[in-house]
Amino acid sequence: MKRLIAMFSVCVCASAFTACTGSPAEPKNELKPGSDSCSIARPDFGGAASAGERSLFAYDVNAPLNLEKTAESTGNGIEVSTISFSSPDGGSVTGLLVDPVTRSSLRPGIVLMHGMPGTARSVEAEAKLLASYGAVVIAIDAPFNRRSGSTVRFIDDDRAEQIQLIKDLQRAVDVLRSRANVDDDRIGYVGFSYGGAMGVLFVPIERRLKAAALVVADGGLVSHFTGPEDANMMASLSCATRVNWFREMVPIEPIRFISSASPTPLLLQSGKLDALVSIADAETLQAAAPEPKTIRWYQAGHGLNLQAAYDRHDWLHEQIGLDPRQ
Repeated sequence: MKRLIAMFSVCVCASAFTACTGSPAEPKNELKPGSDSCSIARPDFGGAASAGERSLFAYDVNAPLNLEKTAESTGNGIEVSTISFSSPDGGSVTGLLVDPVTRSSLRPGIVLMHGMPGTARSVEAEAKLLASYGAVVIAIDAPFNRRSGSTVRFIDDDRAEQIQLIKDLQRAVDVLRSRANVDDDRIGYVGFSYGGAMGVLFVPIERRLKAAALVVADGGLVSHFTGPEDANMMASLSCATRVNWFREMVPIEPIRFISSASPTPLLLQSGKLDALVSIADAETLQAAAPEPKTIRWYQAGHGLNLQAAYDRHDWLHEQIGLDPRQ
């Protein structure tokens, strides 16, 4: 428990949300009538994602990983390494692998996803904490970290990067499964803020996960940027930019996929004082999420609080065998 208290300063609030410190030949879905307009209001997302939309995230699981790992530091039985591996959409995925190397038995694995803006380094403290309780943790850098400019640019590339992220996260699962000390049947996902919202999409696509914690998540980028807190920013975009961005992003909005997450157990943690994810948006996601799900609210802002960290730890202990709190 002392370790949890000492290390709770991990940046869980990095997001855009804010900072803390089809097959290619398939035609794109059309927006619902009335959405193809200059309105700054949230478009109609329609029904659940189709099989064709789910296929956008398919990749060759047998393709070479080309994993490169460089040990960076070792302390208290935990090795921190920088890693890179091949992305299904080209180039290399970079990140961190944090491994409790002194443990002799098979360990649970966790894919850890940072907020926006942020990098794998943003969640390094959280990764070390999880590793201190026995998990092998991989944290990757989002595709927007491989270029210059804004994290979200309201252009077609936002769609390509979101698709690439989900493929890269699937490859991160492949990396964990390639490790001799990871139990393939005990791999979980933890995503904070933007990482939580992308988990809403990732979990239904990645069927090898045993459990997923979605922390201060909403329904996705369109949901987020059409919320009341971003109305002025959305209004500053041209009509053509808004229409085109909605057309590109609505078909891959995470909340359209979440109904397919079952049977993966979900933990959804939200703050009643969150200025970045409204209570209404959190409740919309919670209602859309299928069973089995655990919903937890906290009298806290976007960074939540220590009780949320305790609850998440205890839930991961139950679901994937993370060591119990001390």
